[in-house]
Parts: sequence; structure tokens; C-alpha cells
Amino acid sequence: MTNELFKRVLSSIIILPIFIYIVAKGSFYFSILIIICFLISVYEWQKMDVSKILKLFGIFFLIFSFYTIYEIRNGFRDSYWPFLIIIFISVATDIGGYIFGKILKGPKLTKLSPNKTYAGVLGGYTCSIILYFAILETELVDKKYFINFLIFIFLISSISQFGDILVSYFKRLSKIKDTGNIIPGHGGLLDRIDGIIFAFPTSYLIVLIDYFNFFL
Repeated sequence: MTNELFKRVLSSIIILPIFIYIVAKGSFYFSILIIICFLISVYEWQKMDVSKILKLFGIFFLIFSFYTIYEIRNGFRDSYWPFLIIIFISVATDIGGYIFGKILKGPKLTKLSPNKTYAGVLGGYTCSIILYFAILETELVDKKYFINFLIFIFLISSISQFGDILVSYFKRLSKIKDTGNIIPGHGGLLDRIDGIIFAFPTSYLIVLIDYFNFFL
């Protein structure tokens, strides 16, 4: 295991339980976490070498994104599980993309993000589908809406991958590898939540139209 990979695994082991605890507690603790993450994200975004108009648009997008993150955790059926499921989909997509991309390599997906491959996209969907079947074995979703839930998984995985590609493109324009170094082995906060900040607004809009009504 390389030193960088060791740092990534170790920091994940430390951060993940703390994050889940704060999400489960909700209220004050979660609000503080969201505010801190929002401020760090804005700071990292401001360092990007993009136009002023794009920077301003990015800030408004982050405001909306973190608002939807807060609303889905605190304003949706008095449960934190929908919030965590969206996080798990994004993380599974990211892990699958990373593993399949590293192992299988293959043709590049787009010039916007040279490190992204078709194998990585396949890996992202594969891990998301595995998560889909795992969640169906629980009592967290209404099984009679299993098709709706599958479509939801596919949509969130897709938008999460799009967010990853878009942030990677902005990093490439700015000639930087990471948006920061706040998380050992992972880089900046935006490096880790690039898919999540797109997944939550999409999920929020889906909830508003009330079509994917499968959460118990």
C-alpha cells in the first residue's frame, strides 16, 4: 500500500464514523458541520482560476446545494436515512469509478477530465447497483417501488459522475491537482464532495415532484 493510499484509507476510517454520528444526531451539530463544509467549499472554489461570473455562479450553486443538503437531512420524513442513502450512492459511485479505472484502465471518457475512463463509469454504476440490492434487503425503502428506486440510483450515480468530471475540468483549467489539502490522502473538500454537491440538488428536485416516493 502506497503512502498516499494509506493516508486516504486511514483518514476515511477516522472521518466516516464521526460524520455518520453527526448526521444521526442532526440539529445543532449537523448545522455546524454544514456551515463549516460550505465555507471551506467556497474558499476552495474561490481559488479556482475561472472568470468572475463563473465564480459567482459557483457560489450561488454551492448555496443552493448546501441548502438542499440541510433540507433533506432535517426536513424529510424525520429520518436521516434518505440523506445517508444519497451519500452512500455518491460514495459507491466514486469508489467503483476509482477501482475499475485503476484496474481496467482503457479508453478515456472525455477530454474535460483526462483521468476518467469508460471502465470507471462502468465501475461507478456497478457499485451503485450492488448498493441498490443491499438497500432492498433492508426496511429503508418500499419494495413495491423497486423500479423507481433503481431509476433513482441510476440518476444520482450519473449526476454524481457528472459533478466529478466538471470539478476535475475546473481543476485542469486552474492547473491544480487538488482543490486543497485539508483531508490527508484525499486533497481538498471539493475533491471529495464534487459528486455529492450535485447529487443532493438533483435528489431535492426529485423529492419536490414526489415521483420517487419509495422511502419509508
